[in-house]
Amino acid sequence: MAVVECIDVTKRYGGLVAVQELSFQVEASEFFAIVGPNGAGKTTLFDTISGHSPATSGEIRFNGESIQRAKPHSICRLGLARTFQTTTAFDTQTVLTNALVSAVFGRSGRSSWLGFDTKAKEAALAALRLVGLADRQEDQAGTLPILDRKRLMLATALATKPTALLLDEPVGGLNASERQEFIDLVAGVAKTGVTILMIEHVMKAVQALASRMLVLHHGQKLAEGPPAEVLRDERVVQVYLGGGAARKNGNGARS
Repeated sequence: MAVVECIDVTKRYGGLVAVQELSFQVEASEFFAIVGPNGAGKTTLFDTISGHSPATSGEIRFNGESIQRAKPHSICRLGLARTFQTTTAFDTQTVLTNALVSAVFGRSGRSSWLGFDTKAKEAALAALRLVGLADRQEDQAGTLPILDRKRLMLATALATKPTALLLDEPVGGLNASERQEFIDLVAGVAKTGVTILMIEHVMKAVQALASRMLVLHHGQKLAEGPPAEVLRDERVVQVYLGGGAARKNGNGARS
């Protein structure tokens, strides 16, 4: 059974069709990348899956359960967590407190909103260790540099103990060395068995991490399959990778 499944999903904003009759599925422990030009509907798709902007039509399933009308917090507590393009945190609170808040409010079966229970503390500390922030847990979140802010946002998602993660441009805004560091971090998270769906423009990250990828164009599926095959697809080369330039450098997009 697929962990995440979209069946003829359409999202309209008035007369604008941002996602059109899109169908795909992601299996357990799979790393699935979603790419496409700016405005292709990638983040809108994540908004529909995570409940931030419900689909106009079609069905979205998580572990076989229809979720297209569920609220974001309910979807998170089912085990589907999300990060965003822009890093978000409680900047005046510590790194640990940020992770603790997610561990309490983002997981199912929480005991109380009045305090941080033992399970929440264990989940928060485990998440910080996994992303490499255990030694910065007492630092104020607002003082972190961009790479560590991205680590923290990932940790807050992991603190909910998800079975699937939606990562929206995780390496965006990083320099080359930071980018490789974060790619390695995400690869480590994938090895824990969590299912990952990633939106990304950086082809180096897609090729290093994804076992399959989907290319969106004007909200519709242009191609789907292993990265090595999809990136040779003539339609993808012309629409997304830049025609002759992509053939010349072998990467296209941002590297």
